[in-house]
Amino acid sequence: MRAHHVVVAVTDDMPIFEAAVPCQIFGIDRPHLADPWYRFSVVPIGKGPVRLSPGFTLDPAAQDWSLDTTDTLVVPAHTNVHDDPPAELVQLVREAYERGIRILSICSGAFILAAAGVLDGRRATTHWLHAEELSRRYPAVRVDPSVLYVEDDNVITSAGTVAGIDACLHVVRVDHGAAVAAELARRLVTPPHRDGGQAQYQRLSAPAVREDWLAVLLDWAGEHLHLPLSNADLAAQANVSVRTVERRFAEVLGMSPLQWLLQQRVRRAQQYLETGDRPIGWIADRCGFGGSASLRAHFARIVGVSPSAYRRTFHERAEAAA
Repeated sequence: MRAHHVVVAVTDDMPIFEAAVPCQIFGIDRPHLADPWYRFSVVPIGKGPVRLSPGFTLDPAAQDWSLDTTDTLVVPAHTNVHDDPPAELVQLVREAYERGIRILSICSGAFILAAAGVLDGRRATTHWLHAEELSRRYPAVRVDPSVLYVEDDNVITSAGTVAGIDACLHVVRVDHGAAVAAELARRLVTPPHRDGGQAQYQRLSAPAVREDWLAVLLDWAGEHLHLPLSNADLAAQANVSVRTVERRFAEVLGMSPLQWLLQQRVRRAQQYLETGDRPIGWIADRCGFGGSASLRAHFARIVGVSPSAYRRTFHERAEAAA
């Protein structure tokens, strides 16, 4: 059986971690897992050597490769999502797509695929920090910032940095089966499949508010999240009408008062889970959820994982132990 040929295309200033992930997954021969494993090539785009960020020089030996023999093309992260990607790399991606070659991008590499038109009409993802920019620059792309990776036909896009490992393991799972992917993940000391998506890694932030009365109201509400606040309660505290509160929340924050309260309660719950060992019921009461079941339901919907799973991942003691 012919070995599946994976080609990694690298250009100047590409981050070294994203370029190294496919090298680790596909570039090390693993006949004990599958024989043949992968045929692997690292191809510099443009005249080599390639200078990777933050200052490493990569000078790959001349390799016998062409798109005719390529089965999967991997595109690591794009250095600056606000700049146009290298035209030569964009053209390579476009030609690979036209030939039916499977294409995998890591992190902001999705911008290169989008520039080549590969993602038009497709669901795709990238690092959550860049998702809004990807949507703005390429409105034909259906950007989903909540997931770790997306497979749409023969195009795979992945989220920030480490999610590239998840996407590459997915490729191994497709090519060689779940058992092989699980064993490889075990050797890499990483989960074969991570629960949840990017939402658990995003920090829910409080939008900046310029209006004095609304800013004061938000501060007050943040100090009283444990109470069952209603729109009427907020209006009474601000000494304005309920309609005024609802209108200003929509205009300034882009959401209803109750949606904002829910986000802040989840944000407060995240802080408790990260820094202490309080029971879930105690956290639910302190954050105004009224009960553990309500906390678990809203937390899982917004963050993507359960409160217990979030605590295991982000608790400060776990970080210290690591």
